[in-house]
Amino acid sequence: MSIDMDMNILAVDDSGTMRVMFRQYLEKAGFTRITLAVNGLDALDKLENEGPFDLIISDWNMPKMDGLELLIEVRKREAFKHIPLIMATAQGDKTQQETARNAGSNGHVPKPFDEVELKSAIEKAFSPKEEIHTAGSYTPETRDGKVVIRLGHIQITDHLALGILKHWIDKGEVNPDRFILETERLPGWNPVQEKLENGDVSGALVLAPIAMDLFAYNVPIRLVLFAHKNGSGFVRSSRYEEGPYTDKESFYKYKVVNIPHKMSIHNMLAHKYLTGLGLKPGVPGQKAINVRFEVVPPVKMPPIMKEDESVGGFIVAEPICTRAASSGLGSMEFASGSMWPDHPCCVVALRQELINAAPDAVQELTDLLVKAGRFVSEDRKGAAEIALSFLDPEGKMGLSLPVLLQVLSQKNGITMNDLYPSIEDLETIQNYMYHDMGIGKLIDLNKFVDRRFADKATGRGAAASGAA
Repeated sequence: MSIDMDMNILAVDDSGTMRVMFRQYLEKAGFTRITLAVNGLDALDKLENEGPFDLIISDWNMPKMDGLELLIEVRKREAFKHIPLIMATAQGDKTQQETARNAGSNGHVPKPFDEVELKSAIEKAFSPKEEIHTAGSYTPETRDGKVVIRLGHIQITDHLALGILKHWIDKGEVNPDRFILETERLPGWNPVQEKLENGDVSGALVLAPIAMDLFAYNVPIRLVLFAHKNGSGFVRSSRYEEGPYTDKESFYKYKVVNIPHKMSIHNMLAHKYLTGLGLKPGVPGQKAINVRFEVVPPVKMPPIMKEDESVGGFIVAEPICTRAASSGLGSMEFASGSMWPDHPCCVVALRQELINAAPDAVQELTDLLVKAGRFVSEDRKGAAEIALSFLDPEGKMGLSLPVLLQVLSQKNGITMNDLYPSIEDLETIQNYMYHDMGIGKLIDLNKFVDRRFADKATGRGAAASGAA
């Protein structure tokens, strides 16, 4: 729909980095009248003295007055209650989205986002209620007697098994009997989540906690396979070596650590590591935190840490962390596999409608992904060559074959030779995030995970069902 590009927008965030990004993204989207506020109280002052405003976009977690408190206050005041308000925040789980919606928000755009996602959220906020896009069903498509399987993914090494399978099919080395593979490369986790939820894709390679959260809110998806194990790293800023710090606790205290998504293994591992140093990490707004987690796009983590002295480090998927460390920007604090050996991260989640309609095609897909995963271990050089074109087809990420070989060969690094889904490992994730971090909802993992296809693809069979 058409919206007023000359509208007066009030953007609220206590993070200086995020305020800069708000302005950049809004200007890239075509908006020019932008006012920035540092918290809810500052926003109310600007509403009263610098308005009128046509739209409010607010972070959730802020000191003095957070975004939810601001939303409630705006809806109480006659002069402001008509102004659309979008929550743009690290609170990316469905529980928080529901809380904001019930309090009167006009939309939600979870961090990390870009100008396209932000503009889309603005368009939805000004749409009549009947035009607002809600979660939809998925109907499998057939073509030439085969089912079309469209899988969403992003540009990280975690999704290399899909890249290898796509390469084999494109080169004619593999010709699936029962399905046609289409892949959709997406700019971040939020578009992956949205397309999976709305039925715009057949499935996706997605962070396990995102998939679990969608399942908790009745999105009809099932986990059929792990996409990989390990594969991320925590990079510490070079300012540690250059500064007067006596230990890591004193370095990270009162600094920012960037994570790629709230619903991620990265959030969990960073929380566990920093807590182990005696620190109290968390999102802004939580009581007594002394390390602040900020959600930013993975590709922006290195430049943000380079420019912002308050950033002590970041945790992200490969190959971003290895490339950042090799460039001298920082040092590898730990590989995620050293914190939790052979941990899951991304999973293959498929719509239930596809599984019901074409189980034989799902089995063939699972068989081939398992084969592609094993190829990574058997031929690292060949896998790295395929990864170079799959991850960086336009050459914008600056990847190189040596970096990718290092990623695929490093100790405690990414592995894909065993993609069988372990319910016990998923239980570890959801218990820590729910009980120790207060994130998400508990789900019945035996209903969420469908291991029939992995049983056959890996040869583990029914006997393995209760052992993994």
